[in-house]
Amino acid sequence: MILTLFQKEFTLELRQKSVASGLVIYLFSTAFICYLTFRLRENLVTPLVWAALFWITILFTVINSIAKSFIGERRGREIYYYSIANPADIILSKIAYNFVLATVLSFSGLLLFYVFLGMPIEDVSIFSLSILLTSLGFAASLTLLSSISSKANNSSILMAVLSFPVVISILLLAIKVSKNCIDGLGWDASWDELLTLAAINCLVSAMSYLLFPYIWRS
Repeated sequence: MILTLFQKEFTLELRQKSVASGLVIYLFSTAFICYLTFRLRENLVTPLVWAALFWITILFTVINSIAKSFIGERRGREIYYYSIANPADIILSKIAYNFVLATVLSFSGLLLFYVFLGMPIEDVSIFSLSILLTSLGFAASLTLLSSISSKANNSSILMAVLSFPVVISILLLAIKVSKNCIDGLGWDASWDELLTLAAINCLVSAMSYLLFPYIWRS
């Protein structure tokens, strides 16, 4: 059932080509604006500025893409899902799909930043692993928050308010790993942050699995 629901999410995304195109245009526009603003003065594009711009871009792109997980669902469709699927299967399939989506968007943003602003990262393997763990953290936490926000009237505002304190811890760890990668430090320097990211992902995923059935029935 989880695989079937995952395929359903993918099929709906392909049908809504305007949404996917909008995300790609948003990524491209942000990277190009950063190029026009900073590349003309190369001394301003320090590695830390590059990392800050990259994660800010990824953060807002991922929030915009994952926020629609439940907020964009119609009421009748939710009732239909409730009658044919297990709530645990629904939340796990959405987390899996949002993880894939966030990963694709993150690496697409990395490619665009590499084209426009270069690549100050010394250790790409550690940085790539941090992107995967951060994408999973964003997917697990924001998917659950989207389900909570969908029950409120001003769901978009509530999503923005709830998401900030949750994702800020994940983002701070990702920035710390990015700084270590820029400085050329090895695995030993980033191991604690990577383990903490993995632990946060496990905790948030478990909370989503346990809490979503109660949210779904409300």
